[in-house]
Amino acid sequence: MAFDYGTKRIGIAVTDPMQIIATGLDTIHPQYIIDYLKKYMQTEPVERFIVGEPKQMDNTPSQSAIHVKGFVNLLKKTFPEIPIEMLDERFTSKMASATIAQSGMNKKNRQNKELVDTISAVILLQSWMDRRLF
Repeated sequence: MAFDYGTKRIGIAVTDPMQIIATGLDTIHPQYIIDYLKKYMQTEPVERFIVGEPKQMDNTPSQSAIHVKGFVNLLKKTFPEIPIEMLDERFTSKMASATIAQSGMNKKNRQNKELVDTISAVILLQSWMDRRLF
């Protein structure tokens, strides 16, 4: 399961049991994420959490890194049995916006920030899975 964390929304992606393809799951307000995950995990197994790590172009943490660190700490505290991996999330939002633009969606759907967050999480998870193969 992967997360594109934001202070207004968290994009969530999951993968199939064979871990071949990432799929967008949902976009949740940070206030509700733990309850959402507890409910989800009652019916679906989660092997690990992949969390987007916000960085500047010079590889230093971005302004939102402190919020992501708080989110990671909350995940560790709530789900101590699930390993967490951080993955550089630079360009994921731009890649998500480009993917949406190329999809042929109408302008209103292309401007949907929740969709961008979910697709960013998909890109994170797919990148993590692709890296494991090499």
